[in-house]
Amino acid sequence: MKILVCVKRVPAPGAKINITADGSDVDAAHLGFTTSPHEECAVEGAVQLVEQHGGEVTVLTLGTGEAEEQLRYAASVGAAHGVLVEVDGNIWDPQRTATALTEAIESVESDQGQFDLILFGNESADAGGFQVGVRTAYALGRPMVQGIKGIEASGDGAGEGTITARREIDGGFEVYELPRPAVLGVMEGLNLPRYPTMKGRLASKKLEISKVEGAATQGGQSRVKLRRPEEAVSETIILGTGAEAAAAVVDVLDELGVL
Repeated sequence: MKILVCVKRVPAPGAKINITADGSDVDAAHLGFTTSPHEECAVEGAVQLVEQHGGEVTVLTLGTGEAEEQLRYAASVGAAHGVLVEVDGNIWDPQRTATALTEAIESVESDQGQFDLILFGNESADAGGFQVGVRTAYALGRPMVQGIKGIEASGDGAGEGTITARREIDGGFEVYELPRPAVLGVMEGLNLPRYPTMKGRLASKKLEISKVEGAATQGGQSRVKLRRPEEAVSETIILGTGAEAAAAVVDVLDELGVL
């Protein structure tokens, strides 16, 4: 199988996000960066499918040269090829991003053959727009399902067989059978991503990254301003210790209406 995984460089989860003075972008001066968590599971899922059925995994990202870090990390856990869609540091809306990715995928496929399966994260950890994967699949004319937490493949030949995808719903699962080539939006929880081995880390340093120019025109969406919500401040009050705290506890329970 030939599998492509599209990943995004995002601020590390749990980091304190600061906004630039003009409110137009995230201040990245003191941020660490990683791969979006949904997409980490997508990379692991792709590697597992290749281990079962043979083939190779290609990882693609859109960004500046700094995003090579995420491509090399994917290589350290089993990806064979990396593709960087080079863009400037300006803000890219989902429409423009999807157009650039579509053009890049078509370019790679014209040289290396069609991918049997393309995986996206269900949504990115920073923007959370849920749009890029769907827009790209539509532009490529391929079936797509979002919210996937289970993937199986049948048939080993390129372009042959089907992809079976499972999505959680209230009280059970929905199961979809898609013809190849197909596109899936993967959710965190599909699997537990592996840690890179020392051998994998050393191999990733030798990864030859193909570069494609991202020259898509501006989409119809634009960011107006980022606003950081006010931080919730909590205060801890010690009611007392031992028996002397009993009356205060009763008063609190009474205020909460549980008495």
